[in-house]
Amino acid sequence: MAKQVLIATQNPGKIKEILDILKQLDLDFVSPKDIGLELNPRETGDSYADNARLKAKAYCEASGLIALADDSGLEVDALSGAPGIYSARFSPKENATDQDRRMFLLEKLKACPPPWTAHFHCIAVLAMPEGIFIETNGIVKGRIIPEERGSQGFGYDPIFLIPELDQTMAEVDPAVKNTISHRAKALSAMFPYMKLVEENEDFDLN
Repeated sequence: MAKQVLIATQNPGKIKEILDILKQLDLDFVSPKDIGLELNPRETGDSYADNARLKAKAYCEASGLIALADDSGLEVDALSGAPGIYSARFSPKENATDQDRRMFLLEKLKACPPPWTAHFHCIAVLAMPEGIFIETNGIVKGRIIPEERGSQGFGYDPIFLIPELDQTMAEVDPAVKNTISHRAKALSAMFPYMKLVEENEDFDLN
C-alpha cells in the first residue's frame, strides 16, 4: 500500500501543480480536503524557508502524516525584491483576488522604467512525523510585463514573461511549466527524498 503524503496547502492550483510534477512517484498524495482537515497556519516567518517549514510542521502535526509544503514569491528588482514573502498578501484591498494583486503590482511599477526584471523563488519543505525536515529550493528568472497574457496559471503568472520562450507563465503549456517553474525546480530537487519515502528507506542527511 502506497504511503500517504499530505500536500500542505488549501490552494487548488498549487495542489494540481504539485500532483502533476510528482505524478511518477508511487505515493498516495492527499489534500487537506481529502482528509477533512481545515487548517490555515499563519505565515509569520521572515523568509520562504521559515513559512514553508511552519506550514509543513503544522500540517504534519495536525494529521500525523508526512507533509509537503512550499512557500514561494515573486521578487521584482525595481521594487527592491518586493513583493517577496508578501506576494500572496500584496494588496491593500480586503479579500484581494489574484488580479487585484497583479494590478497593484503594475500600479507600483508605473514609476519605474522598464524592463522590470524579476524572478520567482520557491522553497519546498518535507516534514516527517519523527521531526525530520528536508528543504529544497528553485528559482526561475523573467520579467514583468504591463498587460496580462494567458489563462492557464494563477497568481502573478499572467504578467511574468519568460524571455527565452516569449510566453508568460500563464501561456506556457502546463506540461512545460511543470518542468521549468520555480516550484518544479524545488520539487525536482525534493524527488530523491520522496523516492526514499516511497521505498520506506531511512534518510541519510550526512
